[in-house]
Amino acid sequence: MSLPRRALVTAVAAAAALTLAACGGSSDATAELAPAKGSTAPNGITVNLTPNQNRITTPKVDAIAALVPEEIRKRGTLTVVDSLGTTPPLDFYANDDRTIIGVEPDIASLIANVLGLKAEFNPVSWENIFVGLDSGKYDVGFSNITVTEARKEKYDFATYRLDILGFEARKGSGWKITGPKDIAGRTIAVSSGTNQEKLLVSWNEENVKNGLKPADIKYYQNSSDYYLALSSGRIDIYVGPNPSASFHAVQTGETEIIGTYSGGGANVVGKIAATTRKDNGLVKAVNEALNEVIGNGSYGQVLKRWGLDNEAVPTSELNPEGLPKPKP
Repeated sequence: MSLPRRALVTAVAAAAALTLAACGGSSDATAELAPAKGSTAPNGITVNLTPNQNRITTPKVDAIAALVPEEIRKRGTLTVVDSLGTTPPLDFYANDDRTIIGVEPDIASLIANVLGLKAEFNPVSWENIFVGLDSGKYDVGFSNITVTEARKEKYDFATYRLDILGFEARKGSGWKITGPKDIAGRTIAVSSGTNQEKLLVSWNEENVKNGLKPADIKYYQNSSDYYLALSSGRIDIYVGPNPSASFHAVQTGETEIIGTYSGGGANVVGKIAATTRKDNGLVKAVNEALNEVIGNGSYGQVLKRWGLDNEAVPTSELNPEGLPKPKP
């Protein structure tokens, strides 16, 4: 599906797409339906969708800035790699179709403030986040990246948010999800290569072992495709980051979150983290910068601004226990 404007992938445009799809209209018609000034987050806060973000800022802390590798200090920029801008309120384009906004760039900007650097955002596809970190092209990833034991072999992590997955269904489905048995025989959409996909695969394996039907897992190209499939009944639910799923549900009024689950699985508290190439020398500075903004309150202001108060962490951890490796 070809969408004429990147702004269509904002939560509000996705909401319009869902409404139009239910009426048999074309998703291209949503191009002019994104509001000019703002929308509402799940906590009732009005969200600013314009390029004039007036981001929350915080002072430089010299002692923490001194921990930054010399090459980065001399350059004066923190090269941040993020997603292509399709997951409001995490990381998406403002209504000018080019300015990157959301909770991820806001937190990355706070870190850059503390380190005395200018944040430079580089939106790429999911798989190219890790390619760019591997090659040293980018310093750090802020893109809703979950800590996993497999990733810890190649990357260092400094946590900054809880990883909560949301199961989004059409409103009034009368269906709740608390564990594997609840998805048996259902058709579910999920993004490839994500920890939510791994969770669904493991749940399927458990269900088959227990004599239940596996879920039929579907993959689509972008968020508007997921929601069109949901509205038309081609899928029963969409599983993704709870921030974006709950944000979308609030905009449409036609879907609801029927369950949440830790992105780390049943035995691990899932955590989202700033991600650097292993042993590149930057993660300690990022970790201390995160604890600085958590302590001075600017971090909490950012989360509240995007309706994510319930995903706050009390402290940033270095390389905590992550989602376990799949069993061979």
